[in-house]
Amino acid sequence: MSLKSALAKPFAKRIYKKVQKWANNPIETQNKIFQELISEATSTKFGKDHDFVSINNHTDFIKRVPVRDYEALKPYVDKVVAGEENILWKGKPIYFAKTSGTTSGSKYIPITKESMPSHVEAARNAILMYIHETGNAKFVDGKMIFLQGSPILNEQNGVQLGRLSGIVAHYVPKYLQKNRLPSWDTNCIDDWETKVDAIVEETLPENMTIISGIPSWVQMYFEKLQEKTGKKIGDIFKNFNLFIFGGVNYEPYRSKFENLIGRKVDSIELYPASEGFFAFQDKQKEKGMLLQLNSGIFYEFIKADEFFEENPKRITIKDVEVGVNYVMIISTNAGLWAYNIGDTVEFTSTKPYRVIVSGRIKHFISAFGEHVIGKEVEQAIQDATTNSNISVSEFTVAPQINPKEGLPYHEWFIEFENEPENPSALAKKIDESLQKQNTYYFDLIKGSVLQPLKITTVKKGGFQDYMKSIGKLGGQNKLPRLSNDRKIADNLL
Repeated sequence: MSLKSALAKPFAKRIYKKVQKWANNPIETQNKIFQELISEATSTKFGKDHDFVSINNHTDFIKRVPVRDYEALKPYVDKVVAGEENILWKGKPIYFAKTSGTTSGSKYIPITKESMPSHVEAARNAILMYIHETGNAKFVDGKMIFLQGSPILNEQNGVQLGRLSGIVAHYVPKYLQKNRLPSWDTNCIDDWETKVDAIVEETLPENMTIISGIPSWVQMYFEKLQEKTGKKIGDIFKNFNLFIFGGVNYEPYRSKFENLIGRKVDSIELYPASEGFFAFQDKQKEKGMLLQLNSGIFYEFIKADEFFEENPKRITIKDVEVGVNYVMIISTNAGLWAYNIGDTVEFTSTKPYRVIVSGRIKHFISAFGEHVIGKEVEQAIQDATTNSNISVSEFTVAPQINPKEGLPYHEWFIEFENEPENPSALAKKIDESLQKQNTYYFDLIKGSVLQPLKITTVKKGGFQDYMKSIGKLGGQNKLPRLSNDRKIADNLL
């Protein structure tokens, strides 16, 4: 055992105890965060505009601060981007994380000196919690990779600007710098396909022990490795035993990954975003990720099926229930206030508070009142392909409102690794699972408002071609599982 792996275990134990302290006192921890946030921002423009000085509790906060998305908060953000100080948070942010918006073009999410540490520490703590639980620390001696955006930053009115993953790349601890791949030069390559080719060349001769990234893009990396060598990933990297991922549900990719790797490997799920690092998987055998209650973020939740009502009820963690689909609302020490990040979550546990990401509040199909969400379609395809040789590379779903004949239906665009012998039988299984999960969808099928779903096969590499065509190949970009329109569908066709 090396010195590094030997030291990792007592450090992991110390972090475990630290995490348990706040995880076992969730209400008190969130109350403390709430008071600190209000106190620190009272003298900001936003704090003055919303009378922070008179806010003493959550009820006061609800009265004074409405829920906003980026578009609604943009007048304040624009002032920050223009270089003004003390707008959303004291002083100026140290970074803007630039993300792609669906309605507002590029979004500039502020990151402050107070919020930056949580982006780094949560990812580190996830690995340390894994070491503490499993006793496995050998991987710290090998090479590790995170498929991420370019670390090159620009400047806007004295504030550094870049992709979140590129910003975080500047904070890799010194003791991990020698272990980290890809090299700086490779990481700075903009073209994703060229970058992955370079990463393949750099990593092939190395002892890779941790591989991390969004599953769809790691899959592309694995396929290029296999194409070059003709070997399974587990044979190329014999000591690769830990896959760290985030951004999307891993389950639709699991069987494909196990086939590419040639064996099972442990995995850790993360829930990072430009707006904050919200949760990480703290137990290998427990469903859900531990909600980060002590990271400068105050959480509110609104039931997803009530979200579009005029005054939906806003609750804190003390009132959430397991298994209910909630829109997550955050207030942070980066100056986001009652901010709707667009994600929906479900709690799998309240002792401690663990969540799964169930989808996006804007990514659903409700063309006929069915309100089908991401978690349901992913579960349906998993149910239909389990214990079969069918392997799905990628998929998305759109409504077909005006078919050439017959009733409307949901059209599933699926790229198969191994195509089914009978696509109609697969469609029937997916549809049955969806009906079981979603009573609205069941009623529409039984009431002959919709006909059962239909599958349209996408050629191999078709989804990558689509993402490339819209300038979103690689990095942190993700394909929406669901759309309420035909924009993606028409492009694929």
